[in-house]
Amino acid sequence: MGSCISKPKTRSTNDGVRTPITEAKIHKTASIDTTSTATQPAGLYITGLAREYPPYRGTQQDFEQWVTKILGDKVNEPVIQKLLHVNRNSGITARPYISDWRDCPVGLNPLPIDRLCESFQTIGVDLAVRACEKALTEAKAQASDITHTVGVTCSDTGNPGYDLFVAQKLGLHPSVERTLLAGVGCAGGLAALRQAANLASAATQKGQPARVLVFACEICSNFLQGELDCALKGSDVRVAPALFGDGAAALVVCNGLALDETAKPIYDLLDWGHMVVPGTAQCLNMLSFPTGFLTTLTKEVPKHSVAAITPMWHKLRHSIDFRNQKGELEDVKPSDCDWAIHPGGGAILSGAQSTLGISEDHIRASWEIYRNFGNTSSPTVLIVLDQLRRMGEGRDNVVATSFGPGMSIEMFTMRRWRAS
Repeated sequence: MGSCISKPKTRSTNDGVRTPITEAKIHKTASIDTTSTATQPAGLYITGLAREYPPYRGTQQDFEQWVTKILGDKVNEPVIQKLLHVNRNSGITARPYISDWRDCPVGLNPLPIDRLCESFQTIGVDLAVRACEKALTEAKAQASDITHTVGVTCSDTGNPGYDLFVAQKLGLHPSVERTLLAGVGCAGGLAALRQAANLASAATQKGQPARVLVFACEICSNFLQGELDCALKGSDVRVAPALFGDGAAALVVCNGLALDETAKPIYDLLDWGHMVVPGTAQCLNMLSFPTGFLTTLTKEVPKHSVAAITPMWHKLRHSIDFRNQKGELEDVKPSDCDWAIHPGGGAILSGAQSTLGISEDHIRASWEIYRNFGNTSSPTVLIVLDQLRRMGEGRDNVVATSFGPGMSIEMFTMRRWRAS
């Protein structure tokens, strides 16, 4: 295999001196202290990236008809009417689902969690496999090339994890090192990418090639009936059914030692970080019930999500080597980058625009996915990254960020790979 083919990059140190980045430098995972500066690795690339949605889509009108069909007269209960109000005003035109709306039975009949687990480990596994196959094809990688996998989901907690079944269906070698993340919710796509980047960096230090297959899959629609049942038994409005859909995404990360001339990178990974926002644990969570995993989303989620972006940006922005049209090195601003922001809701996207001082064009892929597909939890930000590269030449530098239970924030800085 060939060695790293990217040009050496530089980064800012605390004293303002630009120093070269070499393979010998290893990334240190970001801590809660946002004043520290992480050392970034060179030669980490996304070489394949794909999404997979199920075949059915439901519009806002479909959703309302479905809820009415299931609940009958109970659709007039205040908590349900508030849910339908959120649905009408979400700005989402349609969402993907594993089932056809027209086949929905009459009456509220939430399935027990064992049936939901069975559904995920068949339909969900197949959805993830199809996304992985697409990513492997683009990366020009065979199943035998994969050294590690990192899977993530918040839709299933079966043991063994669904990542084992994905690996078996793909024909990966039994010795492939598997990691399965749980408890990270909508932040899961970038949390999995962070783990993959750390694994690939460690392999570089050991002088070993690494090709890491990352995949995220969610079947949020499995919990819709459980959410309705819970709402009717309580007094809290449960907005998740009006926002979430089903989907999967996959990508291949490789280090410089595994990059050969047949695979052309999509994004060059620069740096990454994770942070928990103190005092926000009750704002966003997904807890297990007999009828599935039910989500709590408070009105504070957009505020805390947006507030976490700027500190993380200031921590990672020094990883970006930004030059003006004259080739002169300048301090990078948020508006100098394209942003792949997890579309957890319109308020999050609008708030991020305002806080960062950027336009809708800077987060065009996030708005595109949100409006046409809604929120599919952990795969969504990876799907946004896939969409972004399909929307014209764009800005050289890209920042991806997502938010999850805890509350936590994940962020990556990366650079589009331009053919020389």
